[in-house]
Amino acid sequence: MYRNRLKRRFAIVAPLVALPLVLTSCAKKAEEASMPAGAYTMDRTVLPIAEPPVVPITEMDARKATPPARFEVKAPENAPNVVIVLIDDIGFGHSSAFGGPIHMPTLEKLASRGLKYNRFHTTALCSPTRTALLTGRNHHINNAGAIMELATAFPGNTGVRPNSVAPLAEILRLNGYSTAAFGKYHETAPWEASVSGPYDRWPTRSGFDKFYGFIGGETNQWAPAIYDGVTRVEPPHDPDYHFTTDMTNNAMAWVRFQQALTPDKPFYIYFATGATHAPHHVGKEWIAKYQGKFDQGWDALREETLARQLELGVVPAGTKLTARPDEIPSWESCSPEQKRLFARQMETFAGFAEQTDYEVGRLVQTLEDMGELDNTILFYIVGDNGASAEGGPDGSYNEILALNGIVSDVSSQLAHIDEWGGPNTFPHFSIGWAHAGNAPFQWTKQVASHFGGTRNAMVLHWPARIPNARGELRSQFHHVIDVAPTVLEATGLPEPKSVDGTVQYPMDGISMVYTFDDAAAPGRRTTQYFEMFGNRAIYHDGWVAATRHSIPWLLAENPPFSDDTWELYNVDEDFSQADDLAAQNPEKLKELQALFDQEAIKNHVYPLDDRRAERFDSKIAGRPDLMGPRTSLTLYEGMTGITENAFINIKGRSSAITAEIDVPANANGVIISQAGSFGGWSLYMKNGRVNYVYNYGGLERWTVTSPSAIGPGQHTVLQEFVYDGGGAGKGALVKLTIDGKPAGEGRVEHTMPFIYSADEGVDVGTDNETIVTNDYKTGNNKFTGRIVKVTVEQK
Repeated sequence: MYRNRLKRRFAIVAPLVALPLVLTSCAKKAEEASMPAGAYTMDRTVLPIAEPPVVPITEMDARKATPPARFEVKAPENAPNVVIVLIDDIGFGHSSAFGGPIHMPTLEKLASRGLKYNRFHTTALCSPTRTALLTGRNHHINNAGAIMELATAFPGNTGVRPNSVAPLAEILRLNGYSTAAFGKYHETAPWEASVSGPYDRWPTRSGFDKFYGFIGGETNQWAPAIYDGVTRVEPPHDPDYHFTTDMTNNAMAWVRFQQALTPDKPFYIYFATGATHAPHHVGKEWIAKYQGKFDQGWDALREETLARQLELGVVPAGTKLTARPDEIPSWESCSPEQKRLFARQMETFAGFAEQTDYEVGRLVQTLEDMGELDNTILFYIVGDNGASAEGGPDGSYNEILALNGIVSDVSSQLAHIDEWGGPNTFPHFSIGWAHAGNAPFQWTKQVASHFGGTRNAMVLHWPARIPNARGELRSQFHHVIDVAPTVLEATGLPEPKSVDGTVQYPMDGISMVYTFDDAAAPGRRTTQYFEMFGNRAIYHDGWVAATRHSIPWLLAENPPFSDDTWELYNVDEDFSQADDLAAQNPEKLKELQALFDQEAIKNHVYPLDDRRAERFDSKIAGRPDLMGPRTSLTLYEGMTGITENAFINIKGRSSAITAEIDVPANANGVIISQAGSFGGWSLYMKNGRVNYVYNYGGLERWTVTSPSAIGPGQHTVLQEFVYDGGGAGKGALVKLTIDGKPAGEGRVEHTMPFIYSADEGVDVGTDNETIVTNDYKTGNNKFTGRIVKVTVEQK
């Protein structure tokens, strides 16, 4: 089926130094082209690589002249392919390869012929980890102090990657690699995520030739908001559809095509699943594999996990299980109803994670079938942070509620237990499971002060270079910023000094190649800071100073930073951060606090910002808003997929929507809608009647309907939203007017305070992805009339 590719024999990779490579074909014909042999060398430290100077040809007749050698940039000989697999929101103690309860055979298989890293670290949050991974620079240097949607005006948090920070993908592309990204991106500033661009920080302008995935932080696995390049595409309305399968199919198709056409050109694939980030969506057959396996609860699961970790040797002998924080309830304190619900939550998550590993396995098998796996340096990073506690104490059947600070009670969630993980839910699990998944460590995602938020399992597989690897452990302290320098050394490429005319900020990362052949090699990363929402820590020479400032699931006001209590750990001896030595060694703590200040200032960490939900509002955060000072936005039919951050903000205030339409008799379909089944609103027609519906997180829907159908012809529909005021999340009076005449009114008792959806946008003339109301059908709700224009106004 495929052209056989000559296997690249492994050659010893040169150290990471800026040695120019001679363009042999040019030198070979230099004499014929009147260029002295050796006059041109390829300088890979300046990208794009400059073409050789053109030597004038004096021969008039092309038949008598000899053409110069064609200039072409190729990767170094025998350079390996590069694959980075990144799983979302999964803890150190989740996967079977690292002692967890979730069967992940692909990870185990790769580990059996690779290396396991048990002191590998992330930033504790999505976007920051991803920018650090893909550039080799600390997350604040990438201006990614938090997720893109929470960007502010301060350096280190602006959400805009500087031109002086070229991504690894761009470096490889400009050195002769084919590059592709599949799955989650989450590195684009929210005001740049529209058809107006700029596209500079979209994947295809960040070094990737191909992108298929979603731009935001999460997506509905059953009905995702997908981009192919920069074009929004609607997934098939197939009951068997799942995005992880879809992205895997696309990755497999791309690499087969790429190698069929250019078998000697190496490739770089960034395979970043939306799984296992909420919503935890997976088929019932995967959930069924774990039925009853978590009935013992999260406290017992932590103990079981540590026992397996000790048996596997992925944690050192003597590692202690850290205490459960007081803010996380014990399993014993939960009611029978809670335990029933919580067990299903974890069964679903486990099935979701196993399915994800299965899809990774299909990609790995494709590479093996093509004969490419052995000379592929493959990083399987199990988590961009620790497991997520963003579901709150009881979890949620709809994670968007949790992001809005809306607590779901257990009884309302139990109504969804039989469909948990299916298309009618958008679920997240309880904080107790997140904490258990990070065993043996303290805390969870977002808590950058402790390893529960920042330590993730990682497997590195490269048989051509490490032929004798058989799952051996590597325990040098490393960080996600170290991946890019490792790739550069492995491929024989220098770190560029200049890219596209901009002098580059040097990579903060340190190559891990030195660990490949020597498990006992002294670690070369001696210092690393951590910070997220005021939670902060500093690692230096085997010690960690840390302070937990804020808690992810609590929206209460945080204490002043000056009141934070610092802890001290000797992590060379205390693997899990179980024994706080601050009282015994105050001088060491003081030394590390001073070092954190130095690193924070150098990396633009200050000022600290512990606000979370409030920063969804661009005016509060101080970041750009695509709407600027405008209070009105006019849209036209066919404008779809407008992200929430690119649309005029009408949450928490009065507003009006005016639609000029031309309809047939008994018109049907959506005039304009925002978001979908798990929160949003829609102005639509059914059997000639005008309707407005407000969907409050899937919990309640309030609908106002005109008393009679409107006749064929042109009409003006006005929908007014008269907000009660008094803060976020309050109610409103909805009024409908048709051609200047009142046409109904009704109450909306509660509103979504901060966000409708992480990925579903505004659609004019349809309601894509999931639907706001069941009054019309998925994939069959296009407006049957003509929409002249729709104007949305803040009042």
